[in-house]
Amino acid sequence: MSVIVEEIKIHSDMRGVVFEPVAEDSLCNQQNVHIVMSQPDAVRGNHYHISGTETIAVMGPALVRIKEKGKITDINVPARKAYRFIIPPMISHAIKNTGNQSNILAAFNTLAHDPTNPDVAEDILI
Repeated sequence: MSVIVEEIKIHSDMRGVVFEPVAEDSLCNQQNVHIVMSQPDAVRGNHYHISGTETIAVMGPALVRIKEKGKITDINVPARKAYRFIIPPMISHAIKNTGNQSNILAAFNTLAHDPTNPDVAEDILI
């Protein structure tokens, strides 16, 4: 199974933006959710999940780097856009804030987080 990349529809007005980070049909499969705020140039991820499938909604600007079957793919998420990445197990991923202010991402996983036995293995991509 390969990584799925989808642009998320954003609703915006003078108050800000609203988007749905997870598709309705996959919401019931999620066992973990966490929200991440990253400073400019900060990198998150640099790992892969051994068993869980991770869905990450990224608000740009950001660089998302994926390593799948040894091949590196860079996806630039433009400013004021949001992309959803559905990342199967064993596929490395990293997200870098390429903007000049904090950005946000929402991450969901099909496995509950177990701090004594995390479902991650480091793989430095950025």
